[in-house]
Amino acid sequence: MIFLELFVTFFQIGLFGFGGGYGMLSLIQTETVVHHNWLTSAEFTNIVAISQMTPGPIGINSATYCGYAAAHNAGFSPMMAMLGSATATFALVLPSFLLMIAICKVLMRYMNTTAVQNVFLGLRPAVVGLLAAAALLLMTQDNFSSPVINPWRFWISVALFLSTYFGTRVVKINPIRMICWAAFAGLMLLY
Repeated sequence: MIFLELFVTFFQIGLFGFGGGYGMLSLIQTETVVHHNWLTSAEFTNIVAISQMTPGPIGINSATYCGYAAAHNAGFSPMMAMLGSATATFALVLPSFLLMIAICKVLMRYMNTTAVQNVFLGLRPAVVGLLAAAALLLMTQDNFSSPVINPWRFWISVALFLSTYFGTRVVKINPIRMICWAAFAGLMLLY
């Protein structure tokens, strides 16, 4: 049954998804698009875009939308698809909730020990790798096209990417404002 599969899949993602929501994106994409074939790559890209625009953490928003889309694509009614949405969201959050309850007092007691500090040092490269995988995951032909298939769309996408990076990192423009400007420019130039 898809609801049990959704629960197990998103529970595992929640258990091993270090680095927050962006770190979880590559895990979510691998499970929902590649492993289970619940979504297409284009559907997942749209889910990521919607998850970034809606309030809340991107990992939880993505799980919510993926659960809905997976149940809906499996032929369930919208009400049952909402159950898929709730299942995926609950399963993603549950490991963090349980782990925080279980280790909160222990971690505070032993926070300054060498063993705990070494664990955190070991997790840093893994988090950077997951974030890099999430960025590379979104740099696909579905999002950027290619210079051979649609050169206009490809170069406009690259220009928007570089100008947004430059605007937020160098000029220090508010990222929300840059997202809005890039979205407007993309709508005007690509269509």
